[in-house]
Amino acid sequence: MIHTERIANALGIQHNQVKAVASLFDNGSTVPFIARYRKEQTGSLDEEKILQIKEMLLHYAKLDDRRNTILSSLAEQGIIDIKLIDAVKAATSLTELEDVYLPYKPKRKTRATIARSLGLEPLARKIYAQLPGNPTELARAFINKDVPDTEAALQGASDIIAEWISEHVELRQELRTRFEKYGIFTSTVVKSKAEEGAKFSDYFAYSEPCWKVPSHRFMAVMRGHDLGYLRVSALPDEDRSLEFITRKIIRSNTPASARVKESLRDSYKRLLAPSLETELISTMREKAESAAVNIFAANLRQLLMAPPLGNQRVMGIDPGFRSGCKLVCLDASGNLKHNETIYPHPPQNQDKQAMAKLNQLIETYKIEAVAIGNGTAGRETEQLIQRMRLPAGIKVFVVSESGASVYSASKTARDEFPQYDVTVRGAVSIGRRLQDPLSELVKIEPSAVGVGQYQHDIDAKKLNEQLEDVVRSCVNQVGVNLNNASEHVLSYVAGLNKTTASQIVAYRTKIGSFSNRNQLLDVPRLGNKTFEQCAGFLRIPDSNNPLDNSAVHPERYALVKHMAKDCNLTPAELIGNKEICKSIDLNKYAYAEIGLPTLQDIVLELEKPGRDPRKETKILQFDSSVRKPEDLVIGMVLPGIVTNITAFGAFVDVGVKQDGLVHVSEMADRFVKDPLEIVKLHQHVRVKVQEVDLVRKRIAFSMKGVDQT
Repeated sequence: MIHTERIANALGIQHNQVKAVASLFDNGSTVPFIARYRKEQTGSLDEEKILQIKEMLLHYAKLDDRRNTILSSLAEQGIIDIKLIDAVKAATSLTELEDVYLPYKPKRKTRATIARSLGLEPLARKIYAQLPGNPTELARAFINKDVPDTEAALQGASDIIAEWISEHVELRQELRTRFEKYGIFTSTVVKSKAEEGAKFSDYFAYSEPCWKVPSHRFMAVMRGHDLGYLRVSALPDEDRSLEFITRKIIRSNTPASARVKESLRDSYKRLLAPSLETELISTMREKAESAAVNIFAANLRQLLMAPPLGNQRVMGIDPGFRSGCKLVCLDASGNLKHNETIYPHPPQNQDKQAMAKLNQLIETYKIEAVAIGNGTAGRETEQLIQRMRLPAGIKVFVVSESGASVYSASKTARDEFPQYDVTVRGAVSIGRRLQDPLSELVKIEPSAVGVGQYQHDIDAKKLNEQLEDVVRSCVNQVGVNLNNASEHVLSYVAGLNKTTASQIVAYRTKIGSFSNRNQLLDVPRLGNKTFEQCAGFLRIPDSNNPLDNSAVHPERYALVKHMAKDCNLTPAELIGNKEICKSIDLNKYAYAEIGLPTLQDIVLELEKPGRDPRKETKILQFDSSVRKPEDLVIGMVLPGIVTNITAFGAFVDVGVKQDGLVHVSEMADRFVKDPLEIVKLHQHVRVKVQEVDLVRKRIAFSMKGVDQT
């Protein structure tokens, strides 16, 4: 239990909360299930805290695995030093563990191991003791056929001492702290690559204290380094480091001490500095990647939780010039009813024919909304639609197409639309994104949705794991219609995976549709534990039990029936009756297993069953006077939509086919540490044009002093 205590202290929560979460994980529970349906056991911990506990439990499991490996290695070497073994058992981090093990770790051939093989370790010990006496005289006793003279003997002894110094546990730990505190992160250009790497010119002669380097700047420099354009270093002042080591190691003023001083200088330059510098850069990369992943995850959450239009008939348009605009007509459930191509833009310029066709399709398929992709020819297509006299009530939306091409070329899309090409699939994706962004975007690899920063420089496994957690969280927060959800959406429901999702879809096809949640238990390979985890997140709007279309878990149906009976109502009559629900005395139904947190959730759900936590979608009208970057004028204030958020600011689309940056320093008339304090993805904002660089294709906006109401 010692790890649970450490986790509790690190997260500022109670030990029994961590213990409860760990026990639930051991029992096969998922994060969404624990957060929603086991509040009494966890003290109402939210998903974020539960995920942090999960990550820390995994970290300590890896630490223990490594600890056991090291203990086995020491036993194999016949090392039974009690203090050493206790130090290994007491280590609380991988770094500390590796420092303790370093002197005993089996080594490849080094200068020190060669010197030891020549029998020079006793000489090294005598010199390292720094006692009075001449080291040269001591070295004479070690001359033999393999050690020809005293200089060779002294050099071998120095190599051994240098390695001892580099493996000094306390010294390494203290130097590590000094590197982090005083290290300077520096980058310089590789001269032969200056022209080729011109985009990294800001970092050709750059330096900044390591602790101060922001994550996005570190990632930019390391990209230049990884591409071979920049050299990087992360070192503190060498003289100050050597002075520090000297104070730690030199204990007297003898000829032997002078020899040790030479060894420590060699140890620092050849062993310690390179090792700790690599370690520091690795730590900086890990922190920068973590920050980038967190930003990506926050953006993805906002993207997935974007307001859905809902069950309305939609026309999706994938715009294009020469290749034309691909149209698709979707019914209210997102099923493809018709597809066609129009050519309203150059070089064909068939705008009249295109408008006639659009009107015909809108009338034929009773279209209620139009979704236009925001890529090539998107703005021109929007203007074409606006010129038309659309029937009253039809709304026109510009939709992000990021990742649509990834979906359209995927196996998922091919399986869904085997008879259509990628252009049709892409238009379908655009239309469905308006109907329900979450259901459509889960079909795309999270890293391909076009939000975040430096995703190609981040560890792919780490990025995908965290993004998968975000997708799973969003899917379960919204809930899933069991009778029309795709296999991909179902696979993200708590307790389900690709296999069980496929089994559910196959069974649904066989029986037509589910009439109640209990039928899930008839699905092959879906047992009681899986049912427990997933049932509360699956909705059946037309179920013979109205609670099946709510977030009330089946394990609490009897409780709701009891509540309804006490109110002289049936469960169906209680659902949606806000006045009665608010009048229920929850304390009457509370006991050890079911406390007020769960009861409050149940009543809230009874008041408004199956409520969607997402807001209503809004239409943004771009300024009609600007269509391309050349139309922008300094000082112009324009409406726009936030398309991406990074650590250094937010990118805004104002309808000129090129997003502009609102730097974090230009977001408000106060210091802003995190752009997410000010803006959200897809938020409608007003920005002032600050700079337009047509050559470098850069646009700068400001939100300072701009009314956002």
